[in-house]
Amino acid sequence: MLVLFSCEKERDMAKSISDRSKVPILYEDSVTTILSDSGIIRYRLTTAKWYIYDKADTPYWDFPEGLRFERFDLSYNIDAALQCNKAMYFSENEMWHLWGNVRSMNLSGERFYTEELFWDRPNAKVWSDKKITIIQKDKRIIGYGFESNEQFTKYIIKHPTGVFPLDDKENNE
Repeated sequence: MLVLFSCEKERDMAKSISDRSKVPILYEDSVTTILSDSGIIRYRLTTAKWYIYDKADTPYWDFPEGLRFERFDLSYNIDAALQCNKAMYFSENEMWHLWGNVRSMNLSGERFYTEELFWDRPNAKVWSDKKITIIQKDKRIIGYGFESNEQFTKYIIKHPTGVFPLDDKENNE
């Protein structure tokens, strides 16, 4: 009787995961990964949860609790960063979709804030149609929609709404 009950449970479990497109092939918890370039540590990716759905119609990686991506200079100081509350990476076309309090800092120290961001890795392009705030050394630029290279150094704000000077207190926040 025990063997029959055990087999029945296994069959029920197999039925419940018959649609592999909805089941991740990999689930990781509390991940920190270091990436190197020519043997030198250059990047760190940190996330609380990471799911990989390889059998979905469009395979993707899901970061439901967000992620933080940091770039290091040769002295291992963080010289650029990107973080968000949620993210998905579509592996077939190498497209990132980040949303929820998306924050980025480029190599010049400019800070970018938006609620949604797309990053097309093969074309090295970043964009958003949402409100964008850019904090530079002496001013705040606000607009709706922007396009940029992936280093956030050459960008266009599609619908600027204002450029506002910063006082010293605001610049240090």
